Amino acid sequence: MATERKKILLRLDPVVHDALARWANDDLRSTNAQIEFLLRRALADAGRLPSDVGRMRRQGRPSKEG
Repeated sequence: MATERKKILLRLDPVVHDALARWANDDLRSTNAQIEFLLRRALADAGRLPSDVGRMRRQGRPSKEG
């Protein structure tokens, strides 16, 4: 069963957004997925990522298996 994802409004400096979008493109992620990736990594590095957190969705198209 999929968990509903939370939606938030995030205001960013345009230069920060552009840099983030370029980085996401380099990593073949959406800007949203890049933000989530970076937040998860920061939480893990700080020892604050809950142990029961769900996995990130895989990059690319969903598999035909399912």
